[in-house]
Amino acid sequence: MELKLTAPQDCIGDFTYNFLWQHKGEKLDPTGVIPSQSGTNYSYEDVVEALKKGEDVHINGDVGTRLASSLGVDLVYFGGNGKEQPDVGAIVVEGNAGSHLGISMLSGVVYVKGEVNEPIGNVVQVKSNRDGYKKFVSVTWLLHHLEERGSILEPNEFKEDELVLTDGLLRHTLAARCMNEAKVRVKGDVGISVGILMRNGCVVVEGNAGMNAAALLNGGSVVILGNAAEFLAVELIKGRVFVKGVCKGYVGAKMTGGEIICRRTKPIPPVTEKVLENEDKVLLARFGVSGMLTMNYGRYEV
Repeated sequence: MELKLTAPQDCIGDFTYNFLWQHKGEKLDPTGVIPSQSGTNYSYEDVVEALKKGEDVHINGDVGTRLASSLGVDLVYFGGNGKEQPDVGAIVVEGNAGSHLGISMLSGVVYVKGEVNEPIGNVVQVKSNRDGYKKFVSVTWLLHHLEERGSILEPNEFKEDELVLTDGLLRHTLAARCMNEAKVRVKGDVGISVGILMRNGCVVVEGNAGMNAAALLNGGSVVILGNAAEFLAVELIKGRVFVKGVCKGYVGAKMTGGEIICRRTKPIPPVTEKVLENEDKVLLARFGVSGMLTMNYGRYEV
């Protein structure tokens, strides 16, 4: 499939259609024709269906924000299982790409000839097999396919089985939907929704985290050694969340399970504060919190 765009357009190859279940078609009609095409009349749905069938989509021109959002996810809303779709096609962009490339992306490949704006999504650059193009794959895909670890580009690296991100790029939805017992360490800050929908693994953020950190976490752990913005662990289902720094408001909103260990706060009911257990104190000590300092922290559960 080939598209020539005369102006950048958002949400191309967005498997969620800009979160269709929220706006019910008011923001984006999947059957609507993507504007600014020259010589073709493909809809947003045409592009997504082509990618699902393993076809590559070539775009001549610049693209806007949210390119390849949730690429390769068999979304439950559309009758899927929420897991990785194999053999998804690639997106090849001859121009530049806007921000939020690959938010919650799970499988597939994105090639970009030009520049990519920050923040980016759940993607990392790897060695390219196309001359003159940057190649991006899902961080989660790499964690699911550790045999591909050798493709990672410096300064990012694998140290044994831990992916260490040191490139300083701000990523949203890092490690989204991870199902393996894998490890990611970020030498810096992350954007929104780090660890969203994870079922296994561990993410350690050595800086600060944006809103909705550990949203819908369903296993594994998210560790934030800096501060966390609003709605930490929103709709937490299972797993452990630890924040060493300061948490902003609405901690634990709509959570139904799991545990949060953070500086003492006022969580959203029915979440309540529990007494720290020995394993909690071991966790705190591992990250430099011991003795009297532990009194500043609480354990929060439903």
